[in-house]
Amino acid sequence: MTDPTAPLARLSPLLPLLARFTFAAVLLPYFWASGLTKLGSGLFGIFSPSLGAYAQIFPKATEAAGYNPDNLGVFHWAVVTAGTWAEFILPALIVLGLLTRLAALGMIGFVVVQSLTDLYGHGAIAHPETLGAWFDKVPDALILDQRAFWVTLLATLVVLGGGVLSLDRLVFRNAPSVHPGALQPTP
Repeated sequence: MTDPTAPLARLSPLLPLLARFTFAAVLLPYFWASGLTKLGSGLFGIFSPSLGAYAQIFPKATEAAGYNPDNLGVFHWAVVTAGTWAEFILPALIVLGLLTRLAALGMIGFVVVQSLTDLYGHGAIAHPETLGAWFDKVPDALILDQRAFWVTLLATLVVLGGGVLSLDRLVFRNAPSVHPGALQPTP
């Protein structure tokens, strides 16, 4: 007796491509728009984050510094600058399918830090409608619901890689291919 779902299994190599497309359609514009708000002015704005960048990433420290980034240390500058660059570089790598697993893992870390900053730095933990709750029949909370979908999408890319139409496939042509069949032990 043949498995009626066997034709679906042949479509599994398309799952990473679909995940990357979904990321490009939904999250790439979100992260790039957010990154643009963090750039300083001028050509070298990528090295001189805006006040808004500090306020978004270190809200309490920025307030304590009188909303003057010059009153913050090199640590704050380094984190804000790296975070801003990450909002451009990691999504671009995912869409291109280059170093996909690493970029998706980096994005998961980014989303976790972003969520913790929203909850504790910006006080969203005190707003149940923003925090949300799982298994509550309300699917649109910004933190728990929305970010769970983001992380699940990114975890798919961590596990499966960039897929058949990716620069990973082109650049790392001789690398061993990882797919569900490869995970089974050989006799």
